[in-house]
Amino acid sequence: MKKRSSFFKVSAGMLIFAISAPVLFTGCRAPHYNSGAVYDGAKTAENAAPYVSYEPNVNYNTEEYNAIKESSFHAVATSPLSTFAADVDTASYANIRRFINSGELPPADSVRIEEMLNYFRYDYPQPKDGEPFSVSTEISACPWNPDTKLMMIGMQAKKVEESEKKPSNLVFLIDVSGSMDEPDKLPLVKNAFLLLCEELKENDTISIVTYAGYDQVVLEGASGSDSKEIMSAIEDLEAAGSTAGSDGIKTAYKIAKKYFKSDGNNRVILATDGDLNVGITSEGKLTRLIKKEKESGVFLSVLGFGTENIKDNKMEALADNGNGNYSYIDSRFEAKKVLSEELGANFFTVAKDVKFQLEFNPKFIKGYRLIGYENRIMDDEDFKDDTKDGGEVGSGHRVTVLYEIVDTDSPMDIGSDLKYQSSSVTDSNDLLNIAVRYKEPDSETSQELNYPVTTESIKTEMSDNMKFASAIAETGMLLRDSEYKGNSSYESALSLLNSVSDIKDDTSKLEFLLLVDKVSDLDKMANK
Repeated sequence: MKKRSSFFKVSAGMLIFAISAPVLFTGCRAPHYNSGAVYDGAKTAENAAPYVSYEPNVNYNTEEYNAIKESSFHAVATSPLSTFAADVDTASYANIRRFINSGELPPADSVRIEEMLNYFRYDYPQPKDGEPFSVSTEISACPWNPDTKLMMIGMQAKKVEESEKKPSNLVFLIDVSGSMDEPDKLPLVKNAFLLLCEELKENDTISIVTYAGYDQVVLEGASGSDSKEIMSAIEDLEAAGSTAGSDGIKTAYKIAKKYFKSDGNNRVILATDGDLNVGITSEGKLTRLIKKEKESGVFLSVLGFGTENIKDNKMEALADNGNGNYSYIDSRFEAKKVLSEELGANFFTVAKDVKFQLEFNPKFIKGYRLIGYENRIMDDEDFKDDTKDGGEVGSGHRVTVLYEIVDTDSPMDIGSDLKYQSSSVTDSNDLLNIAVRYKEPDSETSQELNYPVTTESIKTEMSDNMKFASAIAETGMLLRDSEYKGNSSYESALSLLNSVSDIKDDTSKLEFLLLVDKVSDLDKMANK
């Protein structure tokens, strides 16, 4: 049965769209990027007002990013385990690209190295039969630190074939508040969802929810085959009013649950700049709302849009806690990549609550540092706790992880001297073990796979995969002005990129090379 609002003609099916938008500010000119959503180390502090510094005669900018505290080196003698959740978000890279292409260096806290790494394709081995993913490793000399080695971990998820994909129940939740009335916001949102409409199947169910000063059900329970009516509803959207995002979220989940497909893909897709200013607005309360709603089995993916007013901190928190992923859309090209070319990876989950736990062997390794994934680090005891969230990995997704490791022959001091304790070393020639826990998409009980790493992973020459990943890490550390950047330079990153054999055959990788060249020029100008 299909239902329409009084404004739109509707057809049967199951998909829900929800759109939100920020508020336009006029008058005062100002500030620098706000990284203050974290106060006194608390990521979701709700009562502290974000700090914004103002200067005359600059564009008004109220973008918000959570502060990032980089991981330091840990001694294996005292901290033999490293535990974190998988992450396949890519928003940070697209956002960084937006800054650089506009002639600006991005705010340091907008640079999440893991999202830069995971934006690109790598040549990892396919999973074995019966396993949801493969895990491979490579260890080589570290380009920026002569006293460490660099280890790359590559996870490749299995790809669900088109014939095997389950029908989708999608709710498009679209922010149509006044702040979305910009060329790079609502018009781009419309283009993005129109691209997605081309991928819909007859058995898919589509709904559209919008929110501004209040939420509205524009289209409910339409069949994916009713593309003309769905597209017409999208094209007729207009932006105005404040941003009651929490009400829109509640309504979107309500409709998603109404049309829930027990053997299907149930998901709310939120398109917004993240500026929720009516109802529940704090990151902490929004996170608790999403955690409660996701118990229904409905996943949440977030698409970020716009400039000068995006609330990256809120959008990332919503996706991370909603069993979904977070992408930033800065162009029609990016919309096509996320919603058409990578639709399966972004919306069809093959493993949820994916967690990594590495155990380092002190016989060979005395220290390590995880590069990126700062907001995904977990307590070691959470690894086997099925009530603790991990990350979601979709069809064909890749997860790339880099560690700096300090072997026992390195002159680097890790500061691991103990007065009363010593590490006992078992007789093993493994350098370390990688344990991965995950749940099937429809299960609440985790399974564990283990991948011992031996000296066979040590390479005298970097593979193309590792050259490219190393260049990303160097670039990210330079953009963050990391205290661990060592001898990193844009020239070194460019040299690595130019040595990748297929760099010109991959449009996205070639784009990154050109971006590094551009940011190198920006950096030189900034330091004149």
